[in-house]
Amino acid sequence: MTPPAFLLTACALAAASLPARAQTAATPAESPQAASLQTVVVTGKRANRVSKGATGLAMDVKETPQTISNIDGEDMANFGLTGSNEALGLATGINVEQYETNRATFNARGFDIQLTQVDGLGMTNAWGTVVGREDTFLFDRIELIRGANGLLTGVGNASGTINYIRKRPLNQDNGEFNLTLGAWGKKRAALDLNKVLTEDGAWAGRLVVAHEDKDSYLRDLHDKRTSVYGVVDGQIGSRGVLTLGLTAVDSKQDSPMWGSLTLRRADGTQADFPVGSSTSQRWTYWNTRSYNAFIEYAHQLAEGWEAKLTYNTRHGDESTRLLYAYSPTGVLNADNTGLIGWPYRSEGDTDHRVLDANLSGDFTAFGRRHRLLLGVSQSREKTAVNIFPVQDHMGDALPAFPYGGDVYTEPTWGSRQPSTRGEQKLTRLYAASQISLTDELKGILGMNAVRLARSGASIYGNAATNTVYPDTREVSPYVGLTYAFSPAVTGYVSYSDIFQNQDQTDKKGEYLAPMKGVNAEAGVKAEWLDRALLTTFAVFTARQQGLATYGGVITGTGTSLDGQSWYEGKDVKSRGFEAEATGRLGKNAKLTLGYTHLKLTGPDGQDIYEWVPRNTVNFRVDSRLPALPALHLGVGGRWQSEVSKTGGPKQDAYLVANAFAAYEVSPAATLRLNVNNLFDKKYVGGLAYGAIYGEPRNVSVTLDYKL
Repeated sequence: MTPPAFLLTACALAAASLPARAQTAATPAESPQAASLQTVVVTGKRANRVSKGATGLAMDVKETPQTISNIDGEDMANFGLTGSNEALGLATGINVEQYETNRATFNARGFDIQLTQVDGLGMTNAWGTVVGREDTFLFDRIELIRGANGLLTGVGNASGTINYIRKRPLNQDNGEFNLTLGAWGKKRAALDLNKVLTEDGAWAGRLVVAHEDKDSYLRDLHDKRTSVYGVVDGQIGSRGVLTLGLTAVDSKQDSPMWGSLTLRRADGTQADFPVGSSTSQRWTYWNTRSYNAFIEYAHQLAEGWEAKLTYNTRHGDESTRLLYAYSPTGVLNADNTGLIGWPYRSEGDTDHRVLDANLSGDFTAFGRRHRLLLGVSQSREKTAVNIFPVQDHMGDALPAFPYGGDVYTEPTWGSRQPSTRGEQKLTRLYAASQISLTDELKGILGMNAVRLARSGASIYGNAATNTVYPDTREVSPYVGLTYAFSPAVTGYVSYSDIFQNQDQTDKKGEYLAPMKGVNAEAGVKAEWLDRALLTTFAVFTARQQGLATYGGVITGTGTSLDGQSWYEGKDVKSRGFEAEATGRLGKNAKLTLGYTHLKLTGPDGQDIYEWVPRNTVNFRVDSRLPALPALHLGVGGRWQSEVSKTGGPKQDAYLVANAFAAYEVSPAATLRLNVNNLFDKKYVGGLAYGAIYGEPRNVSVTLDYKL
């Protein structure tokens, strides 16, 4: 199915006068040394960081042989995207599967995104599942790198990487405060303060605080989240820059959904319930806390070389009391009965530490300048889950759906006892180089040599029977070429392979072998309108060997494996193309328009993973009116083709659009109106693991005030 024609032309309405510079991850007019915070020396002044993209090298997006997109802070603020999952929903080529109220998976190019990072550091996600939402107010932008991520961690798959770029101290005292009131009792306040701490400007600090409290369109759901982030940076001597930061997040969720809706009936029809329908009970909750601290030291060496050491530590706690409502047959009866309950209570924690040291700079060989990055890193992660056994009310029948929040009695909980434990350590040596072969032709060569040691069980996995594994040792190469056809147009090709340990288990309860994948793509990137607009077109192919694919539920063994899901490794191939235009069409107009076409086939050559949309369109456009420059208007949204799940629900093609109107009351104060799901489209999402209705139309009002 092709996308609606109006989406491909709507953004032309925003065309106006030409701007002065392009919108890319790195400021085109600046060298990587001038544009990065860690090269702040002598003067103590700071500037925007450049993206290290898909390679670890500081390169302009146009020079990087992979597709990279950004959701910047301005767009997140304008469209009221305070949660990271909602922001990612507007990103080119990214699909957000919000299958529960507190858990989601992301996929790109047909595969789950296993890697989310903060400032380029992180470890792979268990099952590709992300718990909770990040508050976007803490970040300058979210960077999305599609394709294999072998040069970023050495492990992962051929989908992509999500990289959250934290706010950093600035050169001048300033700040902002905003207050939001919205549907379902939403109340939100956020503060961002920047302060230069010394007279010479060598040291500065930044404090970011956001608090949100709201009900939901879903029955009884209530969310409360507080995020606090502080960061200080400054010069050490004349060549060093030290940065220290701490983030604390406290999130409480009452009456969450654990598991999704059962929509398929025994006769094969699909039930249609009110959008606010929920499986939860009022005694349930899902509370999380996390603390993330980092220290970073960068030292300028001779002739443009830099040494950098970064240490990041994160501790997370989860406390849950949940009810899983499911049908043993997988379907509802004709009268919407057939669900039974599975109560669950747990407490868990995760500790994650990353130490990274690297050396980067330029060197001259054969009469040309080249770039080189050498590094070593080690990541450690420990997880532990304790459960409270259910003493009664296990498997009680639920009334016809949808039911209320008081129909299932909270069980008596037993004493706390250990459940699953897991640990993994990833050590890697990595290198990457951009080699200037001619003035127009450049090569990018890279390599990751990794050792992955692992024991125990995944925090979200089944109770595996094999919890001791041999160490995994792999070397992943990366090869890319870029050719500048003109100063504005660059073509590229790239190839990389990747592997990923898997948390899913087979019929015997044993973890599947690591998945191995390859990724190849070719494309062209062009700048238009005096470098104001960047367009990218890419074709890609990716193959994952032994990828965990759902097989069914284990029954009849008479062991603890009964009732567990089992998986089998399958060879899956993805191929398709992406197109994106992003930047400015004029002095007052900004545009992002992306289209992805995808084909996914299994080992038999037939379609597979039918819940992944084969066609998606993402768009954001905003403009100020020349006749009334104080008024700022914008519309953004996402269209996707039909999706379904074998034995589960289906969803026809649909469009969800969001809009905003902002008016500058004074140079310091702006009042903004946001309307989400503008056309009040009813749809089902989260089909990868179930089904949940999307948010209906809602309105919020925000006051932004510059301090």
